[in-house]
Amino acid sequence: MEPRHLGRTGLRVSEIGLGTLGWGGNVQERDAADQLKTFWEAGGTLVDTADVYADGGAEYLIGRLLDGLVPRRDLVLATKAGSVPDPDRRFDCSRGHLLAALDASLERLGTDYVDLWQVHAFDPGTPLEETLQALDIAISTGRVRYAGVSNYSGWQLAKAATWQLAAPGARTPLAGMQMEYSLLQRGVEREVLPAALDLGVGLLPSSPLGRGVLTGKYRGGLPEDSRGGDERLAPFVAPYLDETADRIVDALTTAADGLALPPLQVALAWVRDRPGVAAPIVGARTARQLSEALSVVGLILPQEISRALDDVSAPVHRYPDHDWSEL
Repeated sequence: MEPRHLGRTGLRVSEIGLGTLGWGGNVQERDAADQLKTFWEAGGTLVDTADVYADGGAEYLIGRLLDGLVPRRDLVLATKAGSVPDPDRRFDCSRGHLLAALDASLERLGTDYVDLWQVHAFDPGTPLEETLQALDIAISTGRVRYAGVSNYSGWQLAKAATWQLAAPGARTPLAGMQMEYSLLQRGVEREVLPAALDLGVGLLPSSPLGRGVLTGKYRGGLPEDSRGGDERLAPFVAPYLDETADRIVDALTTAADGLALPPLQVALAWVRDRPGVAAPIVGARTARQLSEALSVVGLILPQEISRALDDVSAPVHRYPDHDWSEL
């Protein structure tokens, strides 16, 4: 698997990352172990998690699996902090909370450091400078090697990255940001991705398969064993089950049929090779599903296919993205 630099840093990650959102929940230890072994044997290095996945269960499970299954030194371990189970305050990115959360993550993961530590979301209740100071402290104390953010808007990313580059003292430039990005969700192209490219921040796309919709499995309805068919998880998939998504999935399926490939491989190759992308984060329930996604390694889409998919999925960006005098 091809290693890629994360932004303008020396950190290299595999071209596909392994997501662990379901670990400790609908993905139990045996399936998680099979996935991690499959991923590692395919040359994968980037394993992404968060302290809130399964209320810490995903980190705990990774820690158990690192004890003998896969060498810690072979992985780029990434986690996140800042989300809190508080209905009145969804995010707490204060210095105190973040550093305490980091220590708890390290204990669950059974490691002295994480390679990439990410702020899970922007917290309007905490000064951004305080949040960024926590990143600097974490790195200066050796608990974190590189830092990033997640779910930031364009102006939030630009402010954070610029602060890290321009503020006096020892500051650590942001290495990456994790954002949802797929053929069904191209909103980051409006402001976030241009800011990231300009500032040297690498993009780690989450949900690169459109929350599973780009696999094509919803074309005939809601499979009972899918997230869309699960009453609890259905709201997560529902936004991508509209007429616009149907049109994009139909075009994707036509392209995949022409290439004699599964739609998920075509969709994943498309996002993997977008400008500024370091590594899409792929989640799976089984090692077999993960292996199918990893088959994208080595696949280069023909330019005409990429352009056709660009056109059919293009978001509508008008003022102020285009010259207002032409509108």
